[in-house]
Order: sequence, then C-alpha cells, then structure tokens
Amino acid sequence: MNKKLKIYFICGNGLGSSLACQMVAEDVLNDEKLEANMEHESISSAPGLKTDIIVSAENFKMQFEKFEMDPGIQFVFLHNIVSKEEIKEKLVPVIRKLSE
Repeated sequence: MNKKLKIYFICGNGLGSSLACQMVAEDVLNDEKLEANMEHESISSAPGLKTDIIVSAENFKMQFEKFEMDPGIQFVFLHNIVSKEEIKEKLVPVIRKLSE
C-alpha cells in the first residue's frame, strides 16, 4: 500500500459522535493493519473537504445529497457509528479498494 488515504468522520457539530466513530475506526484499522489520515468535522464544513472517504451516520445521507461534493469521494454511511463490526464490514473494503 503506497497511498495513505484521508478519511473524514462527519457529524452534526464535528465533536461528539464523529470523534467517537473515528476512535472506533482507528481500533479497527489497527486490527486490520491499515493506515489512514483521520479527521473529524461538522456536516456544515463537508462541502469544502478534500478527502478520499467520508464516514457518517445514515441520518446525514440526505444532507450530503444536497451538497456539491467532489464526485471522487467515497461515502460510508453507518447505522451504528460506534459498531466495530459495521465499521469493519463497510469501511475496510473501501480502504482496501482505494489503496490498491
């Protein structure tokens, strides 16, 4: 793997749930021996982001659809943002694919 991906975790205010999700994802990536640059932000700053992947809760999906987003960004929407299993199931394959 040569490219270190950038992943943003997005929630309403860019504080609580996005940071919690990022911390769980860090554990999952460590377990999978994967590396990425991770940040967390509020949904209001999402349209200007330069990133490879955005991870957010499913309830924000409609809001992202209203934004002008970079078409190259991969979205991962989670039902339970602190579920290691769901993060592993949904995020890890995207990271592996983009890292090829």
